[in-house]
Amino acid sequence: MPEASTTIDIHYEDSKTARSIMEAISPDNLDAPEGIDVAAKVEGNTLKISISCSRDIGSLLSTVDDLLSCIQAAESAIDKIEK
Repeated sequence: MPEASTTIDIHYEDSKTARSIMEAISPDNLDAPEGIDVAAKVEGNTLKISISCSRDIGSLLSTVDDLLSCIQAAESAIDKIEK
């Protein structure tokens, strides 16, 4: 089966927030199912996430959906802490 991949770039106001979000999602990335690789890094104020999948495209889409949900939860938590 051919490999599918995608990259997500999310820009934040500062690098501290980008790093905090990356650290919040890192545990989920370690438990990715077999055939799915997730890598994240921060460049400046941007969180860059690369996902590759040797499984079906549905697995890639599910992974992206799950990851975006985790990011949204982390952003919400950070927003509440800062207020």
